[in-house]
Amino acid sequence: MRIAIASGKGGTGKTTVTVSLSLAIQELTKKPVTILDCDVEEPNAHIFLSLPKKQLETATIQSCSFDTETCTGCGRCSDACRFNAIAVVKKKPIFFSDMCHGCGGCILACPENAITGTQREIGTVISGDVQENPSIDLHYGLLNVGEIMAPPLIESVLAKEHTDSITIIDSPPGTSCPMVQAVRTSDYVILVTEPTAFGLNDLKIAVETVRLLQIPFSVIINREGIGDDRVHRFCQQENIEILTEIPQSRNVAILYSKGQTAWKKEQDFTKAVQKAGTLLVERFHL
Repeated sequence: MRIAIASGKGGTGKTTVTVSLSLAIQELTKKPVTILDCDVEEPNAHIFLSLPKKQLETATIQSCSFDTETCTGCGRCSDACRFNAIAVVKKKPIFFSDMCHGCGGCILACPENAITGTQREIGTVISGDVQENPSIDLHYGLLNVGEIMAPPLIESVLAKEHTDSITIIDSPPGTSCPMVQAVRTSDYVILVTEPTAFGLNDLKIAVETVRLLQIPFSVIINREGIGDDRVHRFCQQENIEILTEIPQSRNVAILYSKGQTAWKKEQDFTKAVQKAGTLLVERFHL
């Protein structure tokens, strides 16, 4: 079972829900849980779950190398590149490696076999068992500074899933390519939002995205009490299930600022997360 935690924007409490829900589900099921933090540009699940022993694995993407002596400057590689990573100026190829998606189309298009595939490092996948609960393991990606190709690194993190465990994915915020890459093969998506005008605006975009992906989903409202009922009304109008509502709490914010989860430390928070975990366990027979 692969459950993705997503949101239309950052700062809604996505990682808070991911970490706490993972702890709740593991406690309820007594089964191993795998957390995949796919927010590779700003991973932070590891801040709340200690990894005493870490394994590091370099992630790469296919890139290109040009033999300028063999190249005739015909421009077919440039024509074949959908991402404008190659330009041919005065019969000489100019390669923009950061824009390359590693598809290999230019290699196939070159009539002179002047292009060969190489590997370019884009980031690191970090893995380990969680100190607080050894039945939970955490894997997260860390994109290299200046690197723009997040989806391939996300795919490397997703590959760490264990077939015999329940998988919880902390998705990148928003609804662009990284988020789609993280959730597209999930069995279920939980959209975390907040009861504000901004929360509703971005929730609508996220709902549209998961509906296009045809993945079943529900909503968790975080910081309940800080806004109004517009998110509730939208979910009712669209027949969207609200899995649980996490009340606004200064104590939760204080714990979060210290890098601590509020699970089992704040009563109302724990009760709300446990409700969501119980519903998921019963519904999907986890």
